[in-house]
Amino acid sequence: MKNRLSLLACLTLLSWLPPAHAGLFDDDEARRRIEQTRQDVETRLQKVEASNELVLNNQTRQIAQIEALRQDLARLTGQIEVLSNDADQTQKRQKDFYIDLDNRVRRLEGALAQLQQGGAIPTSQSAPGAKADGPAQSASSDPAQESRDYEAAINALRGGKHVDAAAGFKQFIKNYPKSGFLPGANFWLGASLVKAHDFEGARDAYTKVANTWPDDILAPDALLGLSGVQKELGDAKAERAALDKLIAKYPNSEAAKVAKQRLKKK
Repeated sequence: MKNRLSLLACLTLLSWLPPAHAGLFDDDEARRRIEQTRQDVETRLQKVEASNELVLNNQTRQIAQIEALRQDLARLTGQIEVLSNDADQTQKRQKDFYIDLDNRVRRLEGALAQLQQGGAIPTSQSAPGAKADGPAQSASSDPAQESRDYEAAINALRGGKHVDAAAGFKQFIKNYPKSGFLPGANFWLGASLVKAHDFEGARDAYTKVANTWPDDILAPDALLGLSGVQKELGDAKAERAALDKLIAKYPNSEAAKVAKQRLKKK
């Protein structure tokens, strides 16, 4: 009986062991799964953080690119404004210059009419009170041809054929080196070259008139024209020097009045 009780006790003890052993394995499995889940979560978090960092870097890079483009746009806009202003100023200078030149042409049309009627344009030799700095009227073998050649160049200029006019005046100066029309030929050569945008050639022609025939009625206008071409050539110092010389030497001339107005704008 005692043995049976002992056996029964043993069996009862053994019957308790399997559940306890199974519970032990269940805890290990649970811990393993929890650890696996934790690792999965950490992996996913790392991926999300990496993705967020990539997005943030891309946004930062895009912001920097946008800022660079904005700065480039602002710089280009400023350059466009400067170029536009320069173009406007250049057009204004050319317009003012041509208006002045046109006024000079109109003022001298009376002298040209004398030529067409067979007279002579006033020069340093024929103007009242002028000094005879230059040679006398050329003793041309054909004075009529000389007048026709001069008038042809004048008409080419008035007709807008600036290149032809310049060529005509150059040829006239070469053919008639002692002509009384030389001051006018050189002056209108300068005007023709201005119209043809040969500002360096115009500068030389106007300078020759101002220096060679300072008492000619065209000398003040030559200095005014010289100041204009110096401005076109970008030589502000030479431009002002021509204007100052004009005002000092010919203070009562119409050209001096224009020169004073130009200086006031500077």
